[in-house]
Amino acid sequence: MRATLGDAEAERLVTALAEDAPVSVRLNPLRNVVPAGAAQPVPWSSAGYYLAGRPAFTFDPLLHAGAYYVQEAASMFVEQALRAMDGVPRRVLDLCAAPGGKSTLWRSLLPDDSLLVANEPLRPRAAVLAENMQKWGHPAVCVTAAYPADFAPLTDFFDVVAADVPCSGEGMFRKDPGAVGEWQAESPALCATRQRSIVADVWPALRTGGYLVYSTCTFNRLEDEDNVRWIIRELGAEPVPLAVDSAWGIAGDTTGGDLPVYHFFPHRTRGEGFFLALLRKTADTPAPSRRRIRTPHRAGQPVPKACRDWLTGDYRFVARPDGFAALPAALADDMERVAGAVPTLVNGVSVGEMRGPKLQPAHALALSAARRADAFPVAELSYAEAVAYLRREAVVPPVAGRGYTVVAYQGRALGFVNHLGTRANNLYPPEWRIRSTYGPDAAPEVVLPVDSPKPQYIR
Repeated sequence: MRATLGDAEAERLVTALAEDAPVSVRLNPLRNVVPAGAAQPVPWSSAGYYLAGRPAFTFDPLLHAGAYYVQEAASMFVEQALRAMDGVPRRVLDLCAAPGGKSTLWRSLLPDDSLLVANEPLRPRAAVLAENMQKWGHPAVCVTAAYPADFAPLTDFFDVVAADVPCSGEGMFRKDPGAVGEWQAESPALCATRQRSIVADVWPALRTGGYLVYSTCTFNRLEDEDNVRWIIRELGAEPVPLAVDSAWGIAGDTTGGDLPVYHFFPHRTRGEGFFLALLRKTADTPAPSRRRIRTPHRAGQPVPKACRDWLTGDYRFVARPDGFAALPAALADDMERVAGAVPTLVNGVSVGEMRGPKLQPAHALALSAARRADAFPVAELSYAEAVAYLRREAVVPPVAGRGYTVVAYQGRALGFVNHLGTRANNLYPPEWRIRSTYGPDAAPEVVLPVDSPKPQYIR
């Protein structure tokens, strides 16, 4: 870093890495919330805010309801890449997406009739990604668990591929002390080689004229500028400049060149280390000789009428071995094509499944913006009751009658219970539950629900 920035600025960087990391969140436009307290806007984000401190996020029911996402501020800069694109992308692949910060951001920024495919090849991490995307609540999402080369059969399919590639993690030294211990002198070169392979493998799935959003959370030129130049030269692309306010403190090309690339250094910007470049694909890619896309599995069981009655909007309903799902009708062909090409964990809205002779609504349905507001009774829980529900403890919602009931906190759905009269079965997913027995007496105030029309972001 002394060679890159000079002695004085390198010392400023080292000093910044020893300071406390800023805390920031990004609001979900589907949940109608505003920041609480003394939150300050993240200047390059239309929905991001810095908080004055770090509350106990785990014990905020609104976090579990998908009202906001705890995301590092620099990575919200992805929004500026979308603003610089010509036209509106209709098919977007977030290639290295877990745990879901950038995917939830993409989903909020894209029009409702655009498809987002959020991918993570490692199954345990893909499960976390699926959880966060379902909490975010938008129906036009596929969550996949594929390696980059697996997308090759989808030749020229995506308008945008976002590749936040695995890196040496230098930009996370302040936020994640473990990243320091994992770093080795050879890490940048090893990572740079792997990053080139990742981009090359997925390149056929990006259409000519489409955009690659290449990003890392590291500082060195091997993984940043040198890889961008390699993509331009070897794969066929041109860099696209972004509109950046000089007051944001973002650095440009650190190699002495004139590439339109964007570095976040913690001593210059209020965030962690981050690098981003926007590239437009200029060369056609020959179709790879890979396996054919299979026909999606269609179970013979008919979709119950109740599944259709639970949703609002135009959907194609499909029966699968694990239950019934609804795909937005305008995107259904694309979503089934994705599911036919790569392993898919989530495709559209999981609506319900048969438990013996009885149809049980899926947890994701409670959180989905596609759920019809009057499809189920809704019971408001107190803070203590909401935390108990999220721990998967027994709660009896204050509603009359029996049957499946949505439980909510401050008007935002948390999930389902099966109300049996004097007791209720807690249907919160066991793998999502709060495991800690500790808890504050009052809810952390991060966001405040409002009843005004939802804010408008990029459309």
